Amino acid sequence: MTKSGYPYPPDEFDVAVPGGAPVGVHRAPRSGWSSAWPFLLVAVVCAAVAWGGITLLSGGDDPAEASGDPSSSASAPAASPSASPSASPSASPSAPAAQYPGDPALANKSAETVIGVYNDGAGDGMAAVAQTNLQAAGFEGEIHPVTAGDDAAGPQPGAVTANTVLYGGDRADTATAVAQALGIEAANVKPSDDVAAHPTEGIWVILVAPPAG
Repeated sequence: MTKSGYPYPPDEFDVAVPGGAPVGVHRAPRSGWSSAWPFLLVAVVCAAVAWGGITLLSGGDDPAEASGDPSSSASAPAASPSASPSASPSASPSAPAAQYPGDPALANKSAETVIGVYNDGAGDGMAAVAQTNLQAAGFEGEIHPVTAGDDAAGPQPGAVTANTVLYGGDRADTATAVAQALGIEAANVKPSDDVAAHPTEGIWVILVAPPAG
């Protein structure tokens, strides 16, 4: 570039040095914007990093929700009416409990009621225990403690799987009183033609487990 085309006034940088080259080149003064924009860029980057850190720590939720802003909770959807705590109408009702066949208050506990107590695996002496319990309950008639199978006219071993009271004729009331005295369930108190045909006994108690009472 010739001196005639050089746009800047001469200064100390134009002083020639040995060899003929100038000391330096002239630089135009820098504007205010060129000095300020790097700081603005740093501020923007820092703000973006801070926002990203807050979002990450809050689990990605809306910052308004994280700050407990009541206006954000007001827009929450209402609970579905289908989530009712009531039981499903399709659930089937439980089966009614079995009822005893008679009224124990009308039981005949006099001497004319003969009871056979048959031990069918309840353990040694359990028939005698049942006899004692029945006598304590007020039964005054004969009570025969027998091992199942020893009486040809009585029940045979394995005839039942739970403690049972069988009765003949119209002895439902008395059989109910016998069952309750020994803790036998209502479902196991049943009429029986075999008991009705027995020559002496009107009620059988068959024990496969120790009696209650």
